[in-house]
Amino acid sequence: MKQPLAYIHPAAKIHPSVVIDPFVTIEENVEIGEGTRIGSNVTIMAGARIGKNCMIFPGAVISAIPQDLKFRGEETVAIIGDNTTIRECVTINRGTAARGRTIIGNNCLIMAYCHVAHDCIIGDNVVMSNATQLAGEVIVDNYAVIGGGALVHQFCHIGPHVMLQGGALVNKDIPPYVKAAREPISYLGVNSIGLRRRGFSSEVIREIQEIYRYLYLSGLNNTEAVERIEAELPATTERDEIILFVRNSKRGIIRGYV
Repeated sequence: MKQPLAYIHPAAKIHPSVVIDPFVTIEENVEIGEGTRIGSNVTIMAGARIGKNCMIFPGAVISAIPQDLKFRGEETVAIIGDNTTIRECVTINRGTAARGRTIIGNNCLIMAYCHVAHDCIIGDNVVMSNATQLAGEVIVDNYAVIGGGALVHQFCHIGPHVMLQGGALVNKDIPPYVKAAREPISYLGVNSIGLRRRGFSSEVIREIQEIYRYLYLSGLNNTEAVERIEAELPATTERDEIILFVRNSKRGIIRGYV
């Protein structure tokens, strides 16, 4: 349903079931899936790919060109998955030549005034609370929850099932399944409540806690701790995911709380 007061480029590909409120602007080279609703005063710029059954609230700007001086007008996209909610005044920039795309997954909640910069990759079921700010090329994995007002440095990686304190300043990678808080940002334990809510058994949670004892409470450096974990703890999906995350971290993982 198109409002006569909205501007929609004739080449935009929009499912007939999409609801578009007044004063929306939709540019060329945009695709919007069925069941999505676009609130008033939303601007959807070239390169947006929006999935099914999304809700985009008033004032959001989707797929604006990157705030990156290296951007040279290359054709890139901003992809939003199905069943994702984008609240008021959120800004999501499209990609650059670095990755070519900014991605937000399925079933996400991006609260008011959040910013997702160029080439970020946001997984499924992620919650970004009000005014969270992601710099370029940040990765946020599935089921992470980011507290309001968090600032995440360029190239940082936030692992799956992480619970991040509001107002946090993140300049290191945050490994899977943990709580992170304080200043400077630090490991504060395993996100056991969140894991239980998502169906992890008590046994698996205890195994994850044991892994992090090696990493943060043993006095070993990260390389030594990972070697001990591999040698002494049984292989599980969670163990191997944590090991791979630590080994692949380019910025280094957050420290333990002292």
